[in-house]
Amino acid sequence: MTVAAQVDVVGVGLNATDTVIPVEQFPEPGSKVEYSNRSVLPGGQVATTVVACQTWGLRTRYVGKLGDDDAARLHREAFRRVGAEAQIVTVAGAASLQNVILIDARGERTVICQRNRQMVLEPGELRREWVTRARVLHVDGHDTAAATQAAVWAREAGIPVVADLDDTYPGIEELVANIDYLIVNNDFSRRLMDDTNLERALRRMQTRYGCRLSAATLGEDGVLAWDGNDFLHSAAYRVPVVDTTGAGDIFRAGFIYGLLHEWPLERQLDFSCAAAAMNCMAAGARGGIRPLRAIEDLMATCSRYQTDNRIRLAKG
Repeated sequence: MTVAAQVDVVGVGLNATDTVIPVEQFPEPGSKVEYSNRSVLPGGQVATTVVACQTWGLRTRYVGKLGDDDAARLHREAFRRVGAEAQIVTVAGAASLQNVILIDARGERTVICQRNRQMVLEPGELRREWVTRARVLHVDGHDTAAATQAAVWAREAGIPVVADLDDTYPGIEELVANIDYLIVNNDFSRRLMDDTNLERALRRMQTRYGCRLSAATLGEDGVLAWDGNDFLHSAAYRVPVVDTTGAGDIFRAGFIYGLLHEWPLERQLDFSCAAAAMNCMAAGARGGIRPLRAIEDLMATCSRYQTDNRIRLAKG
């Protein structure tokens, strides 16, 4: 058996093929809404984060599950094009995961996700060295058991674990207990902790699960992070929005890039917000992954939303 190469980032989690459909307005129940075009593009939380990290010069490995259809070939080609290693578990005769994404006139996306038991990555399908031959592990919570196994291996090897969590899947608490950098959406933190106050929920998550950082991404309100001593808020950059698909995935990629370069937390969050903003300026989960210099230029020249209202952010 070939020994896995050493990489900077290994991602274990979702891929999906996104059918992106722009609509002038979101459909009302029972209505009929016209569209003029659609795009079929590779996406998925962890897969997109891995592609962004590789694009910025990090060495990456993606671990996930695909069928043996055209969608699987689309994903394999996307990884090959950027030079990311792909460790794919293939299910013969099965269709890969598909999402339908509606984009309204403001660029806000609504995702209709497919669930397919055949496409669940199982712990027994992982190889330990895929995880431990890396400097950072990134997971989502979709394939919870596999993500938990990978996080346990990483923790045992002293490898930091970054998580992108957006739903309280069964078994999620065991996964969260093995995360170092817990980056979630606003709703997740409130639901997990059963607390409507965001600041308090982030504090409680960090205390209960022992993570180094708990943070919530907030769309136009940027990101709010708690490091165990202080809250840090980074405002979102004001850009013309075409499609918000993948913004959170690119944010996590920016965070991982800054983590590996040992940037101060404030710079990590600012860079992540800028990278996510640039991705929103193009269609698809990966359409706006831009070079590092372009992201730095945006940080230096672009205005930001004035949302540093701690009371509003905390109370929602």
